[in-house]
Amino acid sequence: MSSELELLSRRFLRPGDSTLGRLDRPSSVPYDEDEEEGLTARRKGAPSLPQISRRAALAPPSPIRRLMPLAEAARQRGLHVHHLNIGQPDLPTPAPMWAALARHRDGVLAYGPSDGLPVCRAALRRYYAALGIAVDDSELVVTTAGSEALLFALAASLNPGETVLIPEPLYANYLGFATLLGVEVRPIPCRVEDGYHLPEDLDRYVEPGTRAFLFANPGNPTGTVYGTEELGRIAELARRHGLFVIADEVYRELVYDDRQRATSVLELSDLGDRAILVDSLSKRYSLCGARVGALISRNAEVMGAVRRFAMARLSPPVLGQLVAAAAAELGPEYFDQIRTTYRSRRDLTVRALRAIPGATCPEPEGAFYVMARLPVADAEAFVRFLLESFAIAGETTMLAPGNGFYHTPGGGKDEVRVAYVLEEEKLERALDIVTQGLAAFKAEAESAPAESAARRPAAARPASRGALT
Repeated sequence: MSSELELLSRRFLRPGDSTLGRLDRPSSVPYDEDEEEGLTARRKGAPSLPQISRRAALAPPSPIRRLMPLAEAARQRGLHVHHLNIGQPDLPTPAPMWAALARHRDGVLAYGPSDGLPVCRAALRRYYAALGIAVDDSELVVTTAGSEALLFALAASLNPGETVLIPEPLYANYLGFATLLGVEVRPIPCRVEDGYHLPEDLDRYVEPGTRAFLFANPGNPTGTVYGTEELGRIAELARRHGLFVIADEVYRELVYDDRQRATSVLELSDLGDRAILVDSLSKRYSLCGARVGALISRNAEVMGAVRRFAMARLSPPVLGQLVAAAAAELGPEYFDQIRTTYRSRRDLTVRALRAIPGATCPEPEGAFYVMARLPVADAEAFVRFLLESFAIAGETTMLAPGNGFYHTPGGGKDEVRVAYVLEEEKLERALDIVTQGLAAFKAEAESAPAESAARRPAAARPASRGALT
C-alpha cells in the first residue's frame, strides 16, 4: 500500500507534469498546452528563482477577505467600517468557556492527542447524544476548526482528478480546498427565485469520476435549509451512483422556522457509511478564534484515514479544546436566545434589502447570511465603491461580492452576501449605507457616459435622438 501511495504522490507532485496542471486547474479556467510547456521550459532552464506550483498559482482568493486592504485603507482615512462581509458573530462567547480558560494552570502547554483531548471528545459526544445522535468514540476526530475537517473529508473521499458535486452558490473555501487537493468541482446551479433550493434533476450532474456530494445545511452563503425531502434526494443520488455525502453542519441550531435545528446527515439511516459530517463550534458559540471542529463518520476506513491525516498535523489546539469542552455546561435556552437574536436581525436585513427597487432577496431559513441580487451589473464594483468613495457620517459598509461564491464563470456578478452579525442599531445603519450608497453608485454610473460624451470632439459624438427625427 505504501508503495502505491508513494507512486501516486510522485506522479502528482512531479514538477512540470501536465497531469498535475489539469488536475489543479479549476474547471472555469481553460487548460493551455502552450502555457504548460512554457512552465516546464522555465523550470528546466533553472531560473534564478524557483517557480511556485501550479496549485499555488491557482489557489483562489477569499471573496470574504480579499478586499480587506480597501477596508483598512478606509479606516486609515478615519472611517468606521461596518463588516457585513464576514461571518464573525458579535454575540459574547459564553461565560463558562472563559472560565474554563482561566482555570487552566498547567506549567507547560503541551501537545494533545492527535484525535483530540478526551475531555473535548466526551463533551462532543454528549452534545450529539442530546440531539439523539449516538456517536461512538471511534467515529469522531477533533479537528482544527471546520476548515480542517473539510480538508480531511475531501482528502479521504476523493483522489486527485475526481469530482465533487456542490450546490451553487457555495462556501468559497470549498474551492480553495478542492484546488489544494487537485479535486474537480462540478457546481449544481440553484436559483435565487427558488430560495437556492436544489433543482429537480440531480442525476444530470453526475459524470464519470464523480465521487462525492458536498453541501452546507443550513447554507453558507444562502441561509437555505434542506428538509427531509431534499436530504432524501441527496441520499438516493448517493446510493444510485456510489457517492460519499459530506455535510457541513456548522450552523445546525440556527434555523428560524418551527424546526429547532437542521436534520443531520447522521440521522439518514439509509446513508450508513457513505455519510461524513463536518462540524465546528465557531459559529454556534461565538468561538471562531478557538479553532475547534470535528469530523464524524461511521465509515471505519474513512476514520482510519482521517486519524492518519490528524497524526501528520500533531494535535488540534489544546486551549481551544479546553474552552470548547465547557459547551457541555450550556442548556437549550442558550440556543433559544441566539436563535431569537439572529431571527430578528434576519428580518431587519430582509426588509431593508427588499425595500431597494430592483433587488431580489429571498428570506433565509437559517445560518446568519443572506444572498441578495442587486440592480447593478457588477456587484464587486459596488462593494469597492462603498469602501473607496462613499460614507455617511464617517461610516461605510463592507459586503462580500457574490461572484466569489460561484464556480461557474460569470456567476453571482450582480449578487452580494450579507452577514447579519451586528447588533440591530449598527446593522440598520450599515444597511442604510448600502441603500444610499447604491443610489449614489448608480447615479455615478449613469452620469459617466454623458460626461465622457461631453468631453469628446463634436465630430466624434453620435447624433442625438432629436437630430434623427
